[in-house]
Amino acid sequence: MITDGFTYVAVLLFMAAVLVTLSTHATGGLQKFFKYVPAVVLCYLIAMLLCTLKVWDMDETKPAYSALKNNLTYAMIFAMLLRCDIRKVLKLGPKMLIGFFSATVTIIIGFIAAFLIMKGTIGSDAWMGLGALCGSWIGGSGNMVAVQAALNISEADMGYALVIDSIDYSLWVMFLLWAIQLAPKFNKWTRADTSMLDEVSSKLEEEAKSNTSRITFQSLILLIGSAFLASAVASNVGAVLYDATGFSDKATWTVLFITAVSLVAAVTPLGKVPGSSEVSNLLLYSVIGLLASRASLLELGDAPAWILTGFIILAIHAVLMLIICRVLKLDLFTAGVASLANIGGTASAPVLAGSYSGSLVPVGILMALMGYVVGTPLAVLCANIMHALA
Repeated sequence: MITDGFTYVAVLLFMAAVLVTLSTHATGGLQKFFKYVPAVVLCYLIAMLLCTLKVWDMDETKPAYSALKNNLTYAMIFAMLLRCDIRKVLKLGPKMLIGFFSATVTIIIGFIAAFLIMKGTIGSDAWMGLGALCGSWIGGSGNMVAVQAALNISEADMGYALVIDSIDYSLWVMFLLWAIQLAPKFNKWTRADTSMLDEVSSKLEEEAKSNTSRITFQSLILLIGSAFLASAVASNVGAVLYDATGFSDKATWTVLFITAVSLVAAVTPLGKVPGSSEVSNLLLYSVIGLLASRASLLELGDAPAWILTGFIILAIHAVLMLIICRVLKLDLFTAGVASLANIGGTASAPVLAGSYSGSLVPVGILMALMGYVVGTPLAVLCANIMHALA
């Protein structure tokens, strides 16, 4: 069993390196396999399996995970946003807002319906634990804590909510990452007009490709150093802003700050430095590996009825989103990132958006930040509705 934090991180990075190398050089049947099961999905799945098999000690490696996960996420956002012209992405605003709030409403409906279906098994008081989970699945962990305080939810109920949040959320992220490859067929089925999305994405990608400067050691170390410094500064500034305002949480302020800094940096000469795509992809795989490394499949046996409730919520959410996408002609990117912006927040929505295209990361960030704003009041409302139906 791995107890050393550095070894734990090294194994995750080497695993990602092997998968990317295999997918890049795959031929024949293996090439077809990677077409349907991309390297990024295998990275998530294998990290979960390694965690389940207890390849590393969760307590001993937690400091390394805690120190790296958020900081690498912020650095990844910085590197990806260097290629982005936010003025063009914001033209997608109305469509993204429709997608986000459609996901929010269907998640709330999913919680209420799942509670009615399962309350005979998980108990009529389960509305409290589900209410806290709703805070997390619309906003984030900060919203979950706020809902706990608002509703005086017991630690036992919070424990069930955390189990669902760990298992169901992890599998949902993996599913959405896998579903990326289905985008063309899905968009054809919904008759989605992706011309605006494709136009914005292609223009931003073309602008990035127009910079034909050769990637060098100097450019890579400048980008990595800048991304890491921006992440460090943002973490400290986020803490200061939170202490000064007392509003939301440190993570929200940190993401807001790193986004602003990144978008400013994108219009400076730093935005033209070659290699930002390579650096952001490296950080992307690192973050995905770290996220999955804390999700053990063994937890499925801890509270099966509650975990099943979580899957019912996700199933209802998915079915209703399919109907909405069909009626409103929404594309898979909009639906998927809107879903994960609610359920995953700023930790994973930018990862999914970046998996579609690095130039679309701001969409994931902005949608996830909306979740922080509406998460607590809507979760309290959802909890009170469940309470009334208990």
